Amino acid sequence: MKQKDSFSRREFLAGTGALILAANSGLSALGLKNAAEPIIDIHQHTNYAGRSQEALLAHQRKMGVTTTILLPAGTPSFGLSTHKGATNGLQAKCGVNSVCYDFAKLYPKEFTSGANEVPDLPDAVKEIEKYLKLGAPVIGELKFGVACDSREMQKIYQLAQTYDVPVLMHWQYEMFNYNFEHFHKMLEKYPKVNFIGHAQTWWANIDKNHTDQKVLYPKTKVTPGGITDRLLRDYPNMYGDLSAGSGLLSMTRDEDHSREFLARHQDKLLYGSDCDDSEGHGEKCQGAQTIAEIRKLAANKKIERKLLYENSKKLFKL
Repeated sequence: MKQKDSFSRREFLAGTGALILAANSGLSALGLKNAAEPIIDIHQHTNYAGRSQEALLAHQRKMGVTTTILLPAGTPSFGLSTHKGATNGLQAKCGVNSVCYDFAKLYPKEFTSGANEVPDLPDAVKEIEKYLKLGAPVIGELKFGVACDSREMQKIYQLAQTYDVPVLMHWQYEMFNYNFEHFHKMLEKYPKVNFIGHAQTWWANIDKNHTDQKVLYPKTKVTPGGITDRLLRDYPNMYGDLSAGSGLLSMTRDEDHSREFLARHQDKLLYGSDCDDSEGHGEKCQGAQTIAEIRKLAANKKIERKLLYENSKKLFKL
């Protein structure tokens, strides 16, 4: 009896389906089930609140993140900019430049690391430049008790302009990056520098009616036209980092407004997690909740992909 030397179409499709199922199972085990739809997380930290490096790696994979930017802390110091040492390690025991760089080198296809330093240290610019020369795609997270328009910060903005990298700012009223209401002057003075806004004061000010800056996590309905909304609208070099509880709250506090906001600034908003858990999914993981909220509120798939991947790929040249 002559042996068949080719598959039937039915057999071919069945075999292909089995291979795809097996491949998807493998990706799922790695936390990369949506690998066909990559996600860039622009805001994570090593040693975050004591989390191990192994837990960080597992966390990012479980969220489905394919590229993570690690934001280092500055050198421990005890001046006014770190509130006499109380806010060293970005107030969360985060790893410094060398720690982030070394970890990213272990997993170069999944991680890259930024550059940072306490701005009023004598060698701040030199330290940041060292890691820019090593390929850091961003300066930040700048989370220090200085005025955002101070001489020290402007030296960093000038460095960012020289190396053509964005700067990520943490705004928190009376705590980090003072003078938020004056920042438009920096956007005008450094039009070639792309700035990324993040944290409580940044996201609270999407609301035109937000007048009490001491309220860091407002939960009221949003009226468009706040400082943040205007900065994103009026300045091509201003972007927004959707990470942390403040970023998530900016979407959940008024979902009707959020749908319009995400659509209006669809080319200026970037996904970040900035969460310190080891879960990577569910209600205990704020980063995973942020991904889910973006997918829920984005008006269409095109906008979703911009927020989760395409905007960051372009801005950071990844």
